[in-house]
Amino acid sequence: MFPFGGVEVMLLGALVAAVVCAVGAVLVRRRTGWSWAISLWLLVWSVVVIGLVTLIPANGAPGIVPVEGRLEECSWDIGGPAPDGFWIFSGGQRLLNAVIFVPSGALLVMVVARWPRAAIVLAPLGLAALVGYSVGIEFTQLALARIDRACDVTDMIDNATGAAVGTLLGVPLAFVLRPWKRSTVER
Repeated sequence: MFPFGGVEVMLLGALVAAVVCAVGAVLVRRRTGWSWAISLWLLVWSVVVIGLVTLIPANGAPGIVPVEGRLEECSWDIGGPAPDGFWIFSGGQRLLNAVIFVPSGALLVMVVARWPRAAIVLAPLGLAALVGYSVGIEFTQLALARIDRACDVTDMIDNATGAAVGTLLGVPLAFVLRPWKRSTVER
């Protein structure tokens, strides 16, 4: 049996991760400045939260998933049987799958913008890493039937779309916040 689950566990995990990331930002900021330190640790936090939301059973511990109920492969039905939405938020699950990756994409650009010349290569590599993370999550959902989640190629496409939108939004955000600069107040 999967020993835990539910929204409360997700929220507790997000809170613990937030505290750890806040401490990390405080420790890093002296060397890098607040803008970049916060961007880095918010990126780490957003990736952790994605893992929590997608790999912890949403409705508590599901117990035993019978072999007959376990999928043997990912659903390749694009646009497939996605439910109407996660009960916490309004809107379709497909929109939520995209939206959850937007902050990570934007924060990725903020982090790599510290090195403007390398960012041209690092941003697409980071985007590819976020897409790989999504694929890894979906295959983990397939392998671990006890978490009562389903592997779906539509989720991968929606997650990749959200990460790409976030990356595009991160470019003007980086020019506004300029994480490569340290303010005189921070020095």
